[in-house]
Amino acid sequence: MENHPKKERTLVIIKPDGVQRTLIGEIIKRYERVGLKMVALKMLAATEEMATKHYYEVGGDEWLEEVGRKAAAAYEKKGMKSPYPTFKDNGIAIMKANAKYLSSGPVIAMIWQGNNATALVRKITGSTEPASSDMGTIRGDFTLDTYMIADTDERSIRNLIHASGNTEEAEKEIPIWFKPEEILSYRLIADEILYDINLDGILE
Repeated sequence: MENHPKKERTLVIIKPDGVQRTLIGEIIKRYERVGLKMVALKMLAATEEMATKHYYEVGGDEWLEEVGRKAAAAYEKKGMKSPYPTFKDNGIAIMKANAKYLSSGPVIAMIWQGNNATALVRKITGSTEPASSDMGTIRGDFTLDTYMIADTDERSIRNLIHASGNTEEAEKEIPIWFKPEEILSYRLIADEILYDINLDGILE
């Protein structure tokens, strides 16, 4: 069953701050122990061009406008005016900051597979702003950055991980980071416990 929900795949990238904080094993453990299956993994140093492609190709101009609009609203909330003339200009500045951050050091790119993989990964990871993330999530437990500090320092928020926002995003992002032959299809014994209909074969 090729389209079975257990086949859903999503992209996760441990960003340079996650690698530098030596949290690779802890992060992988969080996804693994819930029952998701890793089907691809690589360590690489992304170029700024590749990082820009990651952000722009998925969302395009519409994403730039929306990100810029949210940023402008955040400036207003703080009683400030956005320094950029348009939402798109603001979005471009954010994309450049994000690309600089993502390409600043080695990252770990992974594909995780399983039922509701994308939503489950985002739930385990926590909200984009670490300080607002619930305790028990990766970001809530291991980092403390805020939009306010990031804006003050004119940098991207440091939140350890990129996780695909939805299944459509994941389908666009995965080919940027992985060739088809780098994604493995294999049997994991745990899959039998999680997905087998009758749990046949446990008793001898």
